[in-house]
Amino acid sequence: MILVNTDYISGKELEMLGLVKGSTIQSKNAVKDISQGFKTLVGGELKAYTEMMDEARAIATKRMVEEAERLGADAVVNIRYASSAVMQGAAEVMAYGTAVKFR
Repeated sequence: MILVNTDYISGKELEMLGLVKGSTIQSKNAVKDISQGFKTLVGGELKAYTEMMDEARAIATKRMVEEAERLGADAVVNIRYASSAVMQGAAEVMAYGTAVKFR
């Protein structure tokens, strides 16, 4: 499966199959959430949350690819990511794009 954030793939003629998406809501456990809260007092990267968001993007991407495969797609173009806070310490990540088949 080819994944790109452009609306084309060089040298390929594309047939659009439709929108595909994948999402997940992730949170850290309470202990990590508290420790990250203390980190905000001194500044710096919140590594536990960086890891959480990396994992969430990977899961959302995997689910988007699975949906594209069910449509018989060869690739997903114009991929975008969106995230939003659902509650304190939890975030939704969504990956979406257009499933395409090569002609």
